[in-house]
Amino acid sequence: MNELILNIYIVIENGKVVEFRAISYEMEGGDNTKIKYLKDNAPADFEKAVNFYAPCDKNGEFMPHSSFARLEKKGRQFELFEEIFAHFNVPEHPLICVTPVQDGKILFN
Repeated sequence: MNELILNIYIVIENGKVVEFRAISYEMEGGDNTKIKYLKDNAPADFEKAVNFYAPCDKNGEFMPHSSFARLEKKGRQFELFEEIFAHFNVPEHPLICVTPVQDGKILFN
């Protein structure tokens, strides 16, 4: 059965999360196969991924990457991806790969 999977890019510039990007696929297979596919295609997919706004505070400042990392540690980073999930009509509990892009360089976890 095909499952909708996403690669979500966290674009970090000068220590701030300035943009999200995402690309989706429908694939069959196990989770490890799907994650490998997303990681293998991350460099080529980055340029064609859909752009999304990153969160800003009341002063229009972007979120520090350290704040995002704290949310991620608590498993709450998904709260920031609601616009992405809505755009791709993602079902509950999607398989995603979060790929950081720091100062123009794709980093792999």
